[in-house]
Amino acid sequence: MSDAFLSHISNTLTQIDAEGLYKRERMITSPQGGEITVGDQQVINLCANNYLGLADHPALIEAAKAAMEPKGFGMASVRFICGTQDIHRDLEQKLAAFLNKDDAILFAACFDANGGLFEPLLGPEDAIVSDSLNHASIIDGVRLCKAKRYRYANNDMAALEEALQQARKDGARHIMVATDGVFSMDGYLANLPEITRLAKEYEAVVMVDDCHSTGFMGPRGAGTPDHFGVEVDILTGTLGKALGGGIGGYIAGPQPVIDLLRQRARPYLFSNSLPPAIVAAGLEAIRLVEEGADLRAQLFENAAYWRAGLEKLGFDLLPGEHPIIPVMLGEAKLAQAMANKLFDEGVYVSGFFFPVVPRGQARIRTQMNAALTQQDLDRALAAFGKVGKELGIIS
Repeated sequence: MSDAFLSHISNTLTQIDAEGLYKRERMITSPQGGEITVGDQQVINLCANNYLGLADHPALIEAAKAAMEPKGFGMASVRFICGTQDIHRDLEQKLAAFLNKDDAILFAACFDANGGLFEPLLGPEDAIVSDSLNHASIIDGVRLCKAKRYRYANNDMAALEEALQQARKDGARHIMVATDGVFSMDGYLANLPEITRLAKEYEAVVMVDDCHSTGFMGPRGAGTPDHFGVEVDILTGTLGKALGGGIGGYIAGPQPVIDLLRQRARPYLFSNSLPPAIVAAGLEAIRLVEEGADLRAQLFENAAYWRAGLEKLGFDLLPGEHPIIPVMLGEAKLAQAMANKLFDEGVYVSGFFFPVVPRGQARIRTQMNAALTQQDLDRALAAFGKVGKELGIIS
């Protein structure tokens, strides 16, 4: 590799650091949980997607261990060659039933699921209408597809209708509306009642990425459609957040859609199938969620308590009902400084800044967890109050 190329890369890294945008990772030496060990320090964890506290749940650990002896460690193959076991189909069918869909298909991650969804289903004659704040995986998946692209402002239903009208005027054969169920940087919920109404009016298919709601939103924990009491056509999601926090993604939907994806979704066809231990733990996670009304109740009780405490301290919060509760700070360097100072106080959070969020909208994204106690939250609130005052964020 040439010195000139490496120098260019080094200069780019130096510029990223100078702008306060460099991301540094801390080494966790314990299982993921409401309280974790980083180095030799015990800290309250407010920045994991471990909404139900299942990442270190004994039942999931036991299920994973129990699967390895009869099923092995890994599949060493893609699904259609020799990488499908009975438990893979068990999990797909369990997910489909839980989400009220005909069938489901597993991927290595939801990033792969979203990356493989659009291209097999839509062609140049079709259109995709996408929310402006959709996850990067949806954006990348849409880029891989030859369908015409239309974009509407976040959760702006008038703009969505205009895009649908334009797609019809442009002669689109089929239209798919793509949206996150929960916009993860803000904690906002997509307006699924209105999206589904407009989709029906304009004969469009609705696809929802429900990564940040499956397992805990809605009466059954089945996500944003369950929360709103509506039906959507295609759901994508993950096992890597509320459903145990491991890895693995899925698409759930009508049988013909899933069948075609098995034939043509490139991340499915060219990636190893999920390891048996992950699959077994996923099955156990769904069982716990189906019996987990108490966990969901605790999660939202914690979220309400935490939001009220931050508001009382005087922090600028984005409104919402989701367990994602962003503390808005504006500048990347301030977000980094606050995260570092909070860590010194025993609270683990991360600063979010460009390019993850727009410039000038840096924040600390806090996330609630059913495993946290009120005592944990009180300790964290005290730390937020102390650091907020030291940095001049609150008075």
